[in-house]
Amino acid sequence: MNIKQDLFKDLERDMLSGVVVFLVALPLCLGIALASGAPLFSGIISGVIGGLVVSLLSKSQLSVSGPAAGLVVIVLGAIETLGSYEAFLTAIVLAGVFQFLLGQMKAGIVGMYFPSSIIKGMLAAIGLILILKQIPHLVGFDSDAFGEMEFIQKDGSNTISSLFTSFEHLVPGSVTIGLFSLILLVLWERPLIKQNKLLKHIPSGLLVVLCGIAINQFFKFSGSDLVVNSSHMVNIPIIEGLSSLSTVFRTPDLGVLGDVNVYITAATLAIVASLETLLSIEAIDKLDPQKRRTPHNAELKAQGVGNMLCGLVGGLPITAVIVRGSANVDAGARSKKSAFIHGLLLLIFVAFLPHVINEIPLASLAAILIMVGFKLTKPALYRQQYGLGREQFIPFIVTIIAILFTDLLIGILIGMGVGVFYILRANYRVAYHYEEKEQDGRSEIHLRLSEHVSFLNKVGLQLSLDYLPENSQVIIDGSQSKQIDHDALELIHNFKKTALERNINFTLKNVPELNSGY
Repeated sequence: MNIKQDLFKDLERDMLSGVVVFLVALPLCLGIALASGAPLFSGIISGVIGGLVVSLLSKSQLSVSGPAAGLVVIVLGAIETLGSYEAFLTAIVLAGVFQFLLGQMKAGIVGMYFPSSIIKGMLAAIGLILILKQIPHLVGFDSDAFGEMEFIQKDGSNTISSLFTSFEHLVPGSVTIGLFSLILLVLWERPLIKQNKLLKHIPSGLLVVLCGIAINQFFKFSGSDLVVNSSHMVNIPIIEGLSSLSTVFRTPDLGVLGDVNVYITAATLAIVASLETLLSIEAIDKLDPQKRRTPHNAELKAQGVGNMLCGLVGGLPITAVIVRGSANVDAGARSKKSAFIHGLLLLIFVAFLPHVINEIPLASLAAILIMVGFKLTKPALYRQQYGLGREQFIPFIVTIIAILFTDLLIGILIGMGVGVFYILRANYRVAYHYEEKEQDGRSEIHLRLSEHVSFLNKVGLQLSLDYLPENSQVIIDGSQSKQIDHDALELIHNFKKTALERNINFTLKNVPELNSGY
């Protein structure tokens, strides 16, 4: 396939998907900047760089990069620690350099060690968070920054308390637009629409936004009390000519390069942003209908370049973002062109058409994200994981609960901890084959070691040896083993002394001697 054919392949789908992702990303960029204590335009700058630059460098076809809610706490604390936003920009540039080096050193392989149950639990948790966080915006309670994902909020409230409080502060116009938008989104999923030759090509997200604008304009011109005011709408700052560009673009303060806190912040950003990116890439690859795989190291290098640029021109640090990527997949994207188009639209509308964007009710965008959230946490997913057994279901559920009540990375670490427990448990079972029979009134026990015996099998071996009956005959057979870890080998040979004390006739067969080579 030549370049021209590749460029125009699925262009219509990618253009429409790009529009939907743009509509979702715009308020998220502003909301994350607001929650981070950074200039509002910093979020937009990051969204543009994530769309126009990272999408070209990345080999992921469906992920979308931009400012991430998972970095809000780090950004907020770092700006305070370093004393200025310009000093923080220096840390972002360095973080980008560190990320690029991580990609060069092939550190992306870490992303391959996240179990499927953890990734699916993360997606389900994000779906639930989207629903819980966006319901207040749907009904007009906009005290929390749009796109904020933390359980504990700045004002001391939390996700659950804000949800209940929102029903005490209903805005009738927002409720009307929000419910209409949700109904329209559900209707657009029905076979009646999906099978219609004309309607199936209209993205539901775009339609919902246009209808939201139209309904509010009707309220306004009819003099209705239901009109939604600017506090419940998208609110992009207006660029008033070239003279105001200095307030939009900031440059890093290189004078802080002698401050050790800059390097600590940069290293923290690089590690956390890289982990979030790898998690996002794994998750989006699972959602990809074509099941394409993204090279992790190439993605780290692309993100590194993106963060270097963000730091140089005043943007927030970026990662691959699951919410944007999920919305992209849901909108029917086929390639990275959709991410590029979303970045291009961010640039065009913010620079030239901000008044149009400022007419969009937040309730319409909240409805889109609620629908995305529902698709990520469908009941069928829970049934599927339950059917796979507790080794898959328990880490899945623990990950969901942990992310809901902490944040993404802490929740993943807790889920991984539970997952590792089941891995260790499985290794405990497969270290050897245990066979026992009676011979001449004495127990004869045969332990055949597996092909690979590692330190993970140490506990299982120790327990089995401890519970061997006295006066028995025990044979440990390493004939099938290609590698026996030093810890396991040391344990086996140390058991010789204990065996004598318990009158156990202990025989080793094809088990290497314990010497300096081990």
